[in-house]
Amino acid sequence: MVHPEILWAQRSSDSDPARNIVYLTVNLPDIKPESLTYDLTPTSINFKASAGATESKDYEFSLELFGEIIPEESKKTLTTRSLTAVLRKKEAKTEYWPRLTKEKLRTQFIKTNFDKWVDEDEQDGAAVDEDFDMGGMGGMPGGMSGMPGMEGLGGMGGMGGPGGMGGMDFEKMMASMGGAGGAGPPEGDDDDVAGDDSDDDGPPPLEDA
Repeated sequence: MVHPEILWAQRSSDSDPARNIVYLTVNLPDIKPESLTYDLTPTSINFKASAGATESKDYEFSLELFGEIIPEESKKTLTTRSLTAVLRKKEAKTEYWPRLTKEKLRTQFIKTNFDKWVDEDEQDGAAVDEDFDMGGMGGMPGGMSGMPGMEGLGGMGGMGGPGGMGGMDFEKMMASMGGAGGAGPPEGDDDDVAGDDSDDDGPPPLEDA
């Protein structure tokens, strides 16, 4: 038997059961559904399955959990990539479990799921995904990287280019200042327009003359 990789994260709450959970992923592609054994008790998980697209191998593990869970309020999802589960913690409290297992085990098979992990003091603002569909998260960075507004910012650099976000605003501004050619500021605004220091410096020589 081979031990599959296990990823885990958690949330905790003393008042909201939906936020008092453990996220668990058995990272094992191509699990044969007919071979899957997944036994959940209040204190343990027992897993056994055959997996592999071409050549099947047998995988198995048993874990004694750090704290008690409620099997009837926990759920699992089997996909072609993994078995994911949301385990409902029994004890309602704000403190995190210090580890997944009852005993302190140093094993290469149990790892933190950094995609789902949130520090204990930052969890209040974090979303809770009871469906735990990790595949849905893959599109987030790509959607952000497009940043449609950036094209508009590029257009603004051309002071009102056709594609710029503020193209019309710049045209109106220039018109109010006397035209795009910079014919001069509106009447009576000499002191309010930046760049007029050179005009202010002009009169003294004329007065001296």
